[in-house]
Amino acid sequence: MKSTRTTMRLLHRYIGYFMAGIMAVYAISGVLLIYRDTDFLKKEKKIEKKLEANIPTDKLGKELKIKGFEVKEQKGNLIIFKEGTYNAKTGEAKFTKKELPYVLKKMTELHKSDSKHKFYLLNTIFGISLFFFVISSFWMFNPKSQIFRKGMIATAIGLALALFLTLA
Repeated sequence: MKSTRTTMRLLHRYIGYFMAGIMAVYAISGVLLIYRDTDFLKKEKKIEKKLEANIPTDKLGKELKIKGFEVKEQKGNLIIFKEGTYNAKTGEAKFTKKELPYVLKKMTELHKSDSKHKFYLLNTIFGISLFFFVISSFWMFNPKSQIFRKGMIATAIGLALALFLTLA
């Protein structure tokens, strides 16, 4: 019968290979989300949308799904905002929106899902697998070895840093 250490090392190795592609996607999309408030890698998209007529300006931004919506001026029925215009009489809105390319946009959806989202199972498996990596890494080296002790120090520093940044 194999030792626990050997079993954990084997599982760690093969689950790691399996998860490598998934982790790459999460890593890339996670970095992209850090810069979601900038135009980094975003492309401009022109949108023409037919809305209800006479939408109040305080609700127009929500209707158009524009964050930080602000009316610049109003000329008769035409409401002018940074991204475009809205004709209050006809309900016609013309504006530009900056979005990530399709593949990158889909990748960032991984981080935004909840239990009802189509990615919930992938996210759950990913989270459990990452936690397994945390636990199984403690079986990679003999607990009496110097490398294990150094690993425990690195673990403590990483945990302290994560807690400090989270709670600060």
